[in-house]
Amino acid sequence: MQRSRTARILLEAGMIVLSLLFLYPLFLAINNSFKSFAEVMTDVIALPKQLSLDNYVYVWKFIDYPRLFLNNTIITLLGLAGIVLISSIAAYKLARTKSKWSSAIYMLCIMPMLIPFQSIMLTVLRLAKDLNLADSTWGLGLLYWGFGAPLAVFIYHGFVKGIPVEIDESAKIDGASGFRLFFSVIFPLLKSVTATIVIIDVMWIWNDFLLPLLMVNGSPSTKTLTLAAYTFVGQYTSDWQYAMTAMVMAVLPSIIVFIFLQKYIVKGVVAGAVKG
Repeated sequence: MQRSRTARILLEAGMIVLSLLFLYPLFLAINNSFKSFAEVMTDVIALPKQLSLDNYVYVWKFIDYPRLFLNNTIITLLGLAGIVLISSIAAYKLARTKSKWSSAIYMLCIMPMLIPFQSIMLTVLRLAKDLNLADSTWGLGLLYWGFGAPLAVFIYHGFVKGIPVEIDESAKIDGASGFRLFFSVIFPLLKSVTATIVIIDVMWIWNDFLLPLLMVNGSPSTKTLTLAAYTFVGQYTSDWQYAMTAMVMAVLPSIIVFIFLQKYIVKGVVAGAVKG
């Protein structure tokens, strides 16, 4: 009993230390967002001499925060809609079809998870320009369908396998088939795992930097919040106080979403483990 208690205390202490290490960069960003340029250059770790919202007011006006917030919202919602819809249907069909072809197609769908984005980003950029998807918020949202689908298909597929086939058969006896069977019977059963996928992809799409940098960086009207923060960092001079402020304003919405919806991640993972 004593060893078990000691091990638990050590584990909790280790988790606290790791949590502080992960939160430290966020603390530095928030801390320096209230400082002037001179204070940031003097001591990054020290607390600000006085709390002032001047940096936030300046950044709000300079980057046109409401417009960029709308861009982020459009891109995120469009990306989520495609990922959830396409991946859930594909995973359901592949899980219910018992053949060598379905297994091969499933492996083909999830294999892109093993390919680093940096190795294909120039090809993706060229393809996006040929398809007129570059320099537009809706085009960027469509690109996230392809990059987000492999993981979503993998998660959905494992969850669907735990749903009894008898449910499908009962629905077909009652006259439901095809898309009606999926959206009326199966999709409501995927609620917990869908919430997990939505939260993970919101955190990813909203805070993504590299793909927006490639696709919409040249157009000021289609920039995202993370790209706006990058504009304060230049080759010869950098306004670190504004860059930190812009970054805090960019990630704050996704952090709020995560705080309020994090319980659904746990529910989805537990449900997937039990049913899978």
